[in-house]
Amino acid sequence: MSALDTEPFPRFALISAGALVAVTLIGTAAVRLAKLPAPETPATAAAMSGPVASLDLRFKDQADGSVRITRASDNGLAGTVHPNEGGFIRGVMRGLARDRISRHIGEEPPFRLSLSSDGQLTLFDTATSRLIDLESFGQGNRDSFFDLLRPQLTREGAATLPIARPRAAL
Repeated sequence: MSALDTEPFPRFALISAGALVAVTLIGTAAVRLAKLPAPETPATAAAMSGPVASLDLRFKDQADGSVRITRASDNGLAGTVHPNEGGFIRGVMRGLARDRISRHIGEEPPFRLSLSSDGQLTLFDTATSRLIDLESFGQGNRDSFFDLLRPQLTREGAATLPIARPRAAL
């Protein structure tokens, strides 16, 4: 037999736990009712300031296991992710597709790949308004999406734009 079987649970601990839960619920309700805007992230700031280059894309799974990437403007081929390649692109797009499926949204609305003047690369789902900061996944993963935008930058003569963001000092 332990002390818990013979002695009551300490009242102070129960009251403290209850107070913590109450304060958390009241704080959450206050924020929700006040409809405070979400804090601005660097990706949100870049998207709001306007991109210097952007491309609306559609991603379509093919029967052979590849992913066909087309420009929404003219349905021209922007790229192909071959089977057993492009793991990062596949992972990002699976997550976004799962979100669309849960909301009963089809694959017709495009995704907007945007590059800001400081080199920030983002992917925006025009159907769900979900914004992904591709910078946060590392340079190699970022570049897999940047390669889709590169031909447009070359055509528009925007080769002077930053291809890579400067790394923060450690």
